[in-house]
Amino acid sequence: MIEQDTIKLLRECDAGVKMGVSSLDDVLPYVRSDTLKNYLSNCKKEHQKLGSEIDSLLGKYHDDGKDPNPIAKGMSWLKTGVKLGINESDGTIADLITDGCNMGVKSLNRYLNEYKAADEVSKDITKRLVNLEEKLTVDIRSFL
Repeated sequence: MIEQDTIKLLRECDAGVKMGVSSLDDVLPYVRSDTLKNYLSNCKKEHQKLGSEIDSLLGKYHDDGKDPNPIAKGMSWLKTGVKLGINESDGTIADLITDGCNMGVKSLNRYLNEYKAADEVSKDITKRLVNLEEKLTVDIRSFL
């Protein structure tokens, strides 16, 4: 049970990291403020570092991880395109990223509750990912 929950939790974190990096990649070319660009770029680097940790742990379980849900990824891409098409501003970008972070935090906390038997290492990674997303929402509030 512990190993199964651990793998499932790590897979969800893997999908979340990939979704986060993809979303940041989608908006970074449109950012005007150097401060906002730094917040987003630093967050992307931290996501990638966590992603490497997750990949390493999943490798120990001989698991390939999980890609984000294609429908969720498509909807995110579409929402980003439409919103930026209407208003290509740092405020719009901050709004989009805040929404994405909030959805990520909600999902990751749900998975922490669902996979209670996961090992402490995977729970710690999940909590670090949650903290990273929560911190970004605080950092970019001034752009909303």
